[in-house]
Amino acid sequence: MISCTLCQKEYCYVSRFCEKCRRIKHLLNLYGDDVYKTLEEVLVRTEKQQENKIKTSISPKIERTLTRSQSIQKKNTTIQTVPK
Repeated sequence: MISCTLCQKEYCYVSRFCEKCRRIKHLLNLYGDDVYKTLEEVLVRTEKQQENKIKTSISPKIERTLTRSQSIQKKNTTIQTVPK
């Protein structure tokens, strides 16, 4: 039993590659440099793309969470006056 040569996470009994890595190797053999180009274009982000992702996706979620927690705090800290 040896660990997969590519991912080094899975263990293999017969081959040097686990099932997933064998599939990646097969795709590399079929499509060559197109696989590398696709991975770079789809998975790797430039700094500008990272900033845009933060502005469009992450920041609004954080703002919604903060707004929600602030409104809950206001409700909890509101003092109700009881008439005498």
